[in-house]
Amino acid sequence: MAVAASACRVLLTVCVYMASLYESLGAGGVLETEAALLAEMRGRIEEEIRKLDEKIADAEENLGESEVREAHLAKSLYFIRVGEKEKALEQLKVTEGKTVAVGQKMDLVFHTLQIGFFYMDFDLISKSIDKAKKLFEEGGDWERKNRLKVYEGLYCMATRNFKKAASLFLDSISTFTTYELFPYDTFIFYTVLTSVISLDRVSLKAKVVDAPEILAVIGKVPHLSEFLNSLYNCQYKSFFAAFSGLTEQIKLDRYLQPHFRYYMREVRTVVYSQFLESYKSVTMEAMASAFGVTVDFIDLELSRFIAAGKLHCKIDKVAGVLETNRPDARNAFYQATIKQGDFLLNRIQKLSRVIDL
Repeated sequence: MAVAASACRVLLTVCVYMASLYESLGAGGVLETEAALLAEMRGRIEEEIRKLDEKIADAEENLGESEVREAHLAKSLYFIRVGEKEKALEQLKVTEGKTVAVGQKMDLVFHTLQIGFFYMDFDLISKSIDKAKKLFEEGGDWERKNRLKVYEGLYCMATRNFKKAASLFLDSISTFTTYELFPYDTFIFYTVLTSVISLDRVSLKAKVVDAPEILAVIGKVPHLSEFLNSLYNCQYKSFFAAFSGLTEQIKLDRYLQPHFRYYMREVRTVVYSQFLESYKSVTMEAMASAFGVTVDFIDLELSRFIAAGKLHCKIDKVAGVLETNRPDARNAFYQATIKQGDFLLNRIQKLSRVIDL
């Protein structure tokens, strides 16, 4: 349903007259645009840009290179504030051309990354991260390097590379300073969620469950402490209750929401695998009781995960028993080596025949 423009007037004023955002929301049917308000916003933006251009001209005529750079940077930041993506990126390039210090160039990359995350432009984010890493080869301080880990971790999480995201987040727990992206409790929220589906139980205990930085904050996020500790302590009824409490927060998160269904499956795979790890066989009734659900629910759930190759077990429906058949990792590696070796020998034989001819 469209929202009246007058109801958004205060919000848009706080947003420093983001005319581009206002137009895009109107085009998307989110709110009703008001021509007079849009014209007022455009006028204010043009007036501010005129003032910034005057400062740039004055700096170029009367001041030094440092002042010229600062004037161009101020114009870049203003374009970011008013939501002018393309103009902001163009102005950042101009500012970079007047920047010598590696640290200052890194700060410009961070501004570009913020634009990329705001618009969810993953191509821009990926290129900016690669650029930042190249700048670090020229020299860079640890504070900015640690900040980059959080940016890259957020990019990995937003593109469903949860394992790498967890690793980068865990490396940044004690050095987190990236408050321009999100507060520390949100960072801990992301760290716990990505770690649960990425780390084995021993690593989870050492790096997450017992981490003092996480213990100091985890209680501020509803259901997160119960979610983590009930999983580690094998309290599966409590785990499912806490997980259901977190689902709404995951759905509302702009980075996690696109992967909601995938994350739900991965978490359930982890918890079912952990439960079955202790058994050679177990009754369906016992498992259903442990999770606080019905036998029919467990039967339907496990059959899907078994068919998808996520769980290594089979269901004896007649006896009402689950039998695990965990693969032997060493034997599986041996079989894969034999298969690849046969493939390589065949390729060599074909090549030798071609050479003989």
